[in-house]
Amino acid sequence: MAGGGDGDGGGGGAGPSPGLCPVSVASCLLLACGYVGSLYVWRSRLPRDHPTVIKRRFTSVLVVSALSPLWVWLWRQYTGFKTGPSLLMLMGVHSEGIFAAACFPLLLTMVLFLGPLIQLLMDYSWDFNDGLKMFLDPRCWGQCLADIRWMRNQVVAPLTEELVFRACMLPMLVPCTGLGRAIATCPLFFGVAHFHHVIELLKFRQGTVAGIFLSAVFQFSYTAVFGAYTAFIFIRTGHLIGPVLCHSFCNYMGFPAMGSALEHPQKLMIFCFYVLGVVLFLLLLFPLTDPALYGPLALCRLARPETSTSVCT
Repeated sequence: MAGGGDGDGGGGGAGPSPGLCPVSVASCLLLACGYVGSLYVWRSRLPRDHPTVIKRRFTSVLVVSALSPLWVWLWRQYTGFKTGPSLLMLMGVHSEGIFAAACFPLLLTMVLFLGPLIQLLMDYSWDFNDGLKMFLDPRCWGQCLADIRWMRNQVVAPLTEELVFRACMLPMLVPCTGLGRAIATCPLFFGVAHFHHVIELLKFRQGTVAGIFLSAVFQFSYTAVFGAYTAFIFIRTGHLIGPVLCHSFCNYMGFPAMGSALEHPQKLMIFCFYVLGVVLFLLLLFPLTDPALYGPLALCRLARPETSTSVCT
């Protein structure tokens, strides 16, 4: 045993045992490597968007994701750290406050994307009633579910990545780093994990070497920022569903197309909505993630009191 926390679930005033942090960081690193490595167990010369590649990778990441809670359990057994709440509770899988956890973080993220959403509405003249009918039409959803790339981007990737990189890693990091540092540290594993795209871009020669690496650095940066945001949501709400829905929405929207916004005929109006979205997001960030809306926060019980006050209240 590496030595664990105190008897009250890690929330006491004593710091983590000397062996806890190295084991926690190594466990997160191995989990990240396992997730990314599972994508390459299938040897293929086909590109990542080929249906055969996508289906094989579905199998790999679903297996790794299903085993990831066992990895957290093994971490707990090895370190001897007494986590208190059940593993499912720590991983944000419970029903209390689930409706608020599904709605408010997604609404907050949509507010942040107010500018891109307004631009989308301007570029596509949708009738509200027709759009609502399409949204409620089971055939529309059936077509989406039949699209293997849609399933990857909107369902499998958000669910498995949030499960592995937030729900499983944060319970291992928080007892060591505290809540604030865990929010900053956890996304680094998530960002580095996306560097594997460089392999495929180089393999299929999709651009110059310098361009590919610049793109990878940019992708690492915004995935790390996004990972910090979803880690914040996960800790503040105590639920997995909020980060998953936000992840799915952001995958659909993509990175804001600032270039096309600056060239748009209504660029001044769009720019105002971009700014308004950011301002409203900052104003609503803490009210819409108020822990009082979501029930008990299991992760806050793992952190020392001096590291949890600003995040858990």
